[in-house]
Amino acid sequence: MTFASREDAGQKLGRQLAGAGVEADLVLGLPRGGVVVAAEVARILQRPLSVLVVRKIGHPRHREFAVGALADNGVIVLDKDVMTSSGVDRTELDEVITEETERLRHYQSEFRQTSLPDLRDKRVLIVDDGLATGATTEAAVLSAGKQAAGKVIVAVPVASINGVARLSSVADQVISLLTDPGFDAVGRYYRVFPQTTDEEVIELLRAQN
Repeated sequence: MTFASREDAGQKLGRQLAGAGVEADLVLGLPRGGVVVAAEVARILQRPLSVLVVRKIGHPRHREFAVGALADNGVIVLDKDVMTSSGVDRTELDEVITEETERLRHYQSEFRQTSLPDLRDKRVLIVDDGLATGATTEAAVLSAGKQAAGKVIVAVPVASINGVARLSSVADQVISLLTDPGFDAVGRYYRVFPQTTDEEVIELLRAQN
């Protein structure tokens, strides 16, 4: 299965969730690309759309190589196996974590034109454009839990087997249209997969709220 675009993936995912009777009070997209998918899901389910900002934590010497993620409420998720195999320890990550925490706050301010959504006792649907290692989405799930969400469901168009297994241990439910044993990169499942801009995210949030 491939998707024409993130919009197409969101429509297919939204219809699947609606057909399966999945109930949610709020749809949270993970910026940036996940918000495009989440916007379509929120429209089909007729639920409010917001964002849950998550930042990847890059290796101190190879910043494109992710070793973990952080999210709201001081949530930090680190891949210990990756840290060990790549020769990095926690003290090396302190500077990176500080930088990414500052970026997290910047995006929270930029994307949220109003106050934080109240997740207490809510059924929360977290949506991204794909699930690879699962580190960033795990951070999002843990953040929602810290905000006292009543139920946390993760929904994605495509996922790796390891990613689904990882999220199943922290989320109440994980839904993927396609879980591929040969998964290698999210973009491979999209015919068009451009970089989503901050402006696009802001526009989507304004349009649906």
